Amino acid sequence: MSRAMVPLHPQPTGRPDELRWIVPAGTLTGTGALARVPAAPAALLADGTLAAISLEATAVVTRLGPGRTWAEDGPRVRTALHTALEDPAGWIVDAGAGPGADDAALYGVVVEVLAGETGDFVRSHGGGIDLVDVTDGVVTVCLRGACHGCPASWLTLHQRLERRIRQRHPALREVRDIAAPPGSPLRPGRSSRTRNG
Repeated sequence: MSRAMVPLHPQPTGRPDELRWIVPAGTLTGTGALARVPAAPAALLADGTLAAISLEATAVVTRLGPGRTWAEDGPRVRTALHTALEDPAGWIVDAGAGPGADDAALYGVVVEVLAGETGDFVRSHGGGIDLVDVTDGVVTVCLRGACHGCPASWLTLHQRLERRIRQRHPALREVRDIAAPPGSPLRPGRSSRTRNG
């Protein structure tokens, strides 16, 4: 008796060669770089269709190999992922990557979010957000331009930036603004979770 096919749908990441394949929560049991990939997607890595595969809490992130296109190779990738997701135990996260690997993945997500719609929104209002550091799941940024000292900066930082990052990387602990004045809820050392409830 065959198992039901795991639903998945592609979501752009901001990189033309990369897609996040969204899966139901609880389908995948780990996040990060992979030590072992199931046979079907492993074959796509071997033949150069894919250059990289990693896991997020609710997505498989795939990056195409050089010269490949989603129009031509997307259906093969989807089929391989459907096959691989029938056996969730076949995905083995690289435990040797260490705790810094999660911060590296988070750093990449923040860079992409700031380069995408969230960053565009901030720039359209004369502001900017610079990524300062990512350590132990805490993202430190510096608000500048119109964002620095703006009464709405808390909303921008947490309702836009933090929410968008957390959608892509649920292990995010908090986002802090290094340039916030003392006593501000954005200042490093005060958790945004306290303000959010």
